[in-house]
Amino acid sequence: MKDYLRKHPEVRTIRVAAADLNGQARGKRVPARFADKVVKDGTRFPFSVLNLDIWGEDIDDSPLVFEQGDQDGVLKPTERGFMPMPWLEAPTALLPIWMFRENGQPYEGDPRHALRAVIDRYKARGLTPVVAIELEFFLIDDSGKTLQVPPSPRSGKRRKAAETLSIRALDAFDTFFTDLYDACEAMDIPADTTTSETGLGQFEVNLMHCDDALRAADDAWLFKMLVKGLARRHGFAASFMAKPYPEYSGSGLHTHFSVVDESGDNVFDSGGPKGTATLRSAVAGCLNAMHDSALIFAPHQNSYERLVPGKHAPTSICWGYENRTAAIRIPAGNPAARRIEHRVAGGDVNPYLMLAAILGAALDGITQGMEPPSAIVGNAYAEEDLPQIPSTWAEAIEAFEKSTILPRILPPEIIRNLVQTKRQELHYIAELSPEEQVELYLDTV
Repeated sequence: MKDYLRKHPEVRTIRVAAADLNGQARGKRVPARFADKVVKDGTRFPFSVLNLDIWGEDIDDSPLVFEQGDQDGVLKPTERGFMPMPWLEAPTALLPIWMFRENGQPYEGDPRHALRAVIDRYKARGLTPVVAIELEFFLIDDSGKTLQVPPSPRSGKRRKAAETLSIRALDAFDTFFTDLYDACEAMDIPADTTTSETGLGQFEVNLMHCDDALRAADDAWLFKMLVKGLARRHGFAASFMAKPYPEYSGSGLHTHFSVVDESGDNVFDSGGPKGTATLRSAVAGCLNAMHDSALIFAPHQNSYERLVPGKHAPTSICWGYENRTAAIRIPAGNPAARRIEHRVAGGDVNPYLMLAAILGAALDGITQGMEPPSAIVGNAYAEEDLPQIPSTWAEAIEAFEKSTILPRILPPEIIRNLVQTKRQELHYIAELSPEEQVELYLDTV
């Protein structure tokens, strides 16, 4: 890690940052000449900082604050090490960190540790999840009272229409996307294909599959930070909020995953299109936990504007082969690459909690040998007897808190802290107008 700063003497300051429960980067600015101390000893800030609400406020009834004296945790660098922050004007390096207790034990309220614990359970069975993430986001001109698509830097015109798979839309913002790919390369984020989507000024970038789920979550977290920061350098906003425009589809964050054994073989591959019994058990586990996990996949008030029938986001708890109306899709293609696509999460999620919930649920299904219901055929929105994903934030909080499934997947401290956080946000969001809610979520999530 120290070699990075020696090779980049132009870097005068560093940022050390961890992800809180909402996926917000929390940390410090440090002069580069003191970086060696941070690398060696870590840094410190209160446990409660990873449990702030979306405004960055303490949780009123959290035991982490006054009840425990607002004690410090110790934050140590992750294995990722230093990387540039290309969205800032001054040369700056980012050092991702995660939280431990004074005795060296991982802090269970850290979402990155929650994912690590799930991965460890896979490793104990000789299994490794392989993950790829697709992120959708909007480019937005938020300089006026009404949100609108930014004018093209090339033509100066605004294209006020959906541009599904439009090369013209990509070309209109070619300067931004060229800088974005250069930045991804500099940060070692494996950005692959970009497409324009069905929303106004909406795009999707796919991140390449990775056999390290922690790194995949890091990539998604860093990518969101990068896109939002770089867009501001280009004079507009980028947002991963679930639904900035009521009349257009929202932004999802779809996760593709397979599982390989110690020989490197895909345990979902049956040699044919249907997949193995292990695949079906993983699907069953995901479906079994889906209702109770909705708070992770749709963590904000605005999230539930996206989860409406017929708007390219799933609302029914079901699965299918090559069926994008289902919550779980099994893509076609080479049997060796047989995988599950989990389509529920919005772009506004915390990637660490999202992957912990998905992979943890899949492993729960595998270990218990669960069997899913029949795969859906046709339009899932038209099926009236399917179980439903919670349609309101309050319902999702209630389901998450009372779940008997999630304690097998997530640490008790994550469950408690997230419930307290979301109950506080639910209370205060009610005081905001729809316009104020959009202003809140536009830059944060």
